[in-house]
Amino acid sequence: MALLVRVLKSRINISPWVPACSRLVPMSSTQGQWGRALSGTFQKIKIAALRMYTSCVEKTDFEEFFLRCQMPDTFNSWFLITLLHVWMCLVRMKQEGRSGKYMCRIIVHFMWEDVEQRGRVMGVNSYILKKNMILMTNNFYAAILGYDEGILSDDHGLAAALWRTFFNQKCEDPRQLELLVEYVRKQMQYLDSMNGEDLLLTGEVSWRPLVEKNPQSILRPHSPSYNDEGL
Repeated sequence: MALLVRVLKSRINISPWVPACSRLVPMSSTQGQWGRALSGTFQKIKIAALRMYTSCVEKTDFEEFFLRCQMPDTFNSWFLITLLHVWMCLVRMKQEGRSGKYMCRIIVHFMWEDVEQRGRVMGVNSYILKKNMILMTNNFYAAILGYDEGILSDDHGLAAALWRTFFNQKCEDPRQLELLVEYVRKQMQYLDSMNGEDLLLTGEVSWRPLVEKNPQSILRPHSPSYNDEGL
C-alpha cells in the first residue's frame, strides 16, 4: 500500500464528526414543532452529507489513481483525487433542489475539516498549513468552475479541464487523459442513475472502477437500505 494512503487510513477517524454535525445549524427554542421537524430534516441531510464525503475518501482506490495516472504519493495528489470525487457528488446533489444544495454546503464543510485534520496528522506546521489551506481553497473553487464547464462540454473540453487541474498541466500521455475523461463520464452516468431521495437520506455512494473489467457493462446501483429515520 502506498505510504501516504496507509498513514491517512490508519490515523484518520471521521466517525466523531457525526455528533458534531448537529451543531452546524442550531435551532432556536422558539421555532416550535415545525422548527424541530425542519431541524430533524437538516440533521438527516448532514449525516448523509458526512457519509457521502466519507465515500469520497474511503471508497476511492487512491493507489490505482497514483499508478495509472503516474501521480506522486503526496498530500496534494490525495487532495486532487478527493476534489474530483467531491465535485462529482456536488454536481449530482445540486439536481435535488434546495435540500441538495444544502447538502453540498455540508459536504464541502466536512471536506475542509478533513483536509485540516489530515494536514495535522502529517505533522504540517500550523502556519504552513494555514497558508496551504488558503491556496487549496482558491484552487478548489477554480477547479469546480473548470470542471463544471468541462462536463457541459464535449470530451475535448472535459479533457482540457482535467489537464489543467487534475494533472496540473503536466500530463504528456494522452491515454491518461482519455482514461480519466471516460472515468468521469461513466461515473456521472452512474450517479445520475441513483435515486435522489435515497441519496438525501443515506448519502451512500459507490464508485465505478477506474478501469472496468467489463467495459460494456455499467450496472445500475442497488437501492441503499435505511430505516424510517433515514439512518
